[in-house]
Amino acid sequence: MPRTLSHLHLPSPSKTASRVGAFRPVVAGAVALALAGCAVGPDYRPPQTATPDEWHELPTTGVRVESPDAPSLAAWWTTLNDPQLNEFIERALAENKSVKQAYARVVQARAQRAIAASGFWPNIGASTGASRTESESNFNERGEAVSTVGESYSTGLSASWELDLFGGQRRSYEAATAQLAATEAELRDVLVVLLGDVALSYVGVRTAQSRLDFAERNLESQREALDITRWRADAGLTTVLDVESANTSYQQTRSQIPLLESSLVQNMNRLAVLTGQTPGALEAVLQQRKPIPIAPVDIVAGVPADVLRRRPDIRSAERQLAAQTAQVGVATAALYPSLSLNGSISWQSLTASDLLDGSKVERSGLTLSLPIFNGGALRQNIRVQNALVDQALASYESVVLAAYEETENALDAWTSEQRRHAALIEAVGSARRAAELALVQYNSGLVDFQTVLTADRQLISLEDSLAVSDGEMTSNLIRLYKALGGGWSVFPAATTGS
Repeated sequence: MPRTLSHLHLPSPSKTASRVGAFRPVVAGAVALALAGCAVGPDYRPPQTATPDEWHELPTTGVRVESPDAPSLAAWWTTLNDPQLNEFIERALAENKSVKQAYARVVQARAQRAIAASGFWPNIGASTGASRTESESNFNERGEAVSTVGESYSTGLSASWELDLFGGQRRSYEAATAQLAATEAELRDVLVVLLGDVALSYVGVRTAQSRLDFAERNLESQREALDITRWRADAGLTTVLDVESANTSYQQTRSQIPLLESSLVQNMNRLAVLTGQTPGALEAVLQQRKPIPIAPVDIVAGVPADVLRRRPDIRSAERQLAAQTAQVGVATAALYPSLSLNGSISWQSLTASDLLDGSKVERSGLTLSLPIFNGGALRQNIRVQNALVDQALASYESVVLAAYEETENALDAWTSEQRRHAALIEAVGSARRAAELALVQYNSGLVDFQTVLTADRQLISLEDSLAVSDGEMTSNLIRLYKALGGGWSVFPAATTGS
């Protein structure tokens, strides 16, 4: 009865070990050669970046210089003392799609590094097979065709190992390790941007609500003034011009409300998407109007050198430079000979039961490969990799300068808005008193109605500006902490795996 593939058996471990013993002298010699090898190409050295001793726009008061890992910077949003904002931050960390995408890239980079590490080890494979052949021979004495059936079975092990004599594999692993670190830094950068965007959108919601409060109160006040002006015109105490002027002011304020409502909806939708929800999902949650979160009176700025250590985009650019430097070594190693250890053991038999007792073939040896002519492609590839190093270095330096610029601008905006906010508070107080006085004098016949309208318009404009400034005070603090790299150490629970 012909045997099938189910009858095949691989060699037992003891028998296989005895065969592999023949490779040991070759393996020992190959390992000695590999250990004696060197890694060609440049060794990476971090770039020396000029760092200012202090910030140019740092105010003399209201700034604390603390460790870059201080809680007030690492979790800066908690200084705004808004529980609802804290809830949105937590949800965004867990559900934001950009964070999940960035984490998936980290998982990919970890796998890429594992692939690079596998190059240090030999490749071992096993094979087994069976074949059946049937051939027809001459006719027998009865005139019937005679066929011959033959079976053969084989099994074996094979191994190959490319020795890393000139460090090509080591440079490849070095590049993959640096790329993993860069990808992890990119994840942190996504977190920094996300936290800032969530807080800015939330402040945008509260700012729009605050401006709507002012606009609606002013609209009601102007409606009452319009009614009074109409009554006075009917009584012959004023002219139609005053009625039309009052109606113009009323309608102008009324026209601003749809714009503010649209701004409110847009910020709500943006906040919903940042927290992994569909637009409109937060309308009920944010329907109740609440005040704008108040920015603390002082901030934690640190020193410029802290930005280099803390900002993840700078860290990512530096690791990209390290990875590209290692790629020069990979390209350089391709110029040199490569040495591979190869070996195999195989058994063949006409029957599956006698397979391990059948004919045995053992092969072992070293293969030396040397590039002789390739049209200069290998050396041109080294030039390509060196040019990419120059690009990575310029990119790193550009990121550093942009980080300093962003921080300086954020510091200037924070301090400037504080001065503007103080002036607006005083201006609004004066405008309110002026509007009240103008109305009293108008009722006494001392001033015309245009004076009342002018005072009202100034008050409305200043109150709206003050509401905007309230939001900008907090928003500028958020932008400053974002520029300083605050929040980079926060990871969602899903990213804690190795």
